[in-house]
Amino acid sequence: MFDKIKQMMELRKQADKLKKELGAVIIEVSDVRGIKVVINGAQVFQSVDIDAGLLNAGNKNRLQMDLLRSINTAVKKSQQAAANKMRNTPGLNIPGLT
Repeated sequence: MFDKIKQMMELRKQADKLKKELGAVIIEVSDVRGIKVVINGAQVFQSVDIDAGLLNAGNKNRLQMDLLRSINTAVKKSQQAAANKMRNTPGLNIPGLT
């Protein structure tokens, strides 16, 4: 029983370390001209930058669609980075990641 508790504590320690490491991974997405989204590996957005020219263009729907596309791309890349980091962390045997 104590072995299981010890394993759980070690797993928690590794998970905390992984979370900290993921927070340091920065992903920048600028797939759409004039929009840049920055997110970290823990999926916390760091910034969104929109070129002033896009704000004055008067095409609100286009800007919204482009922004959504950029955000979704950033989230996907962040998820991929997290999955890769978890795959390479010894002792974290999470089904579906290996």
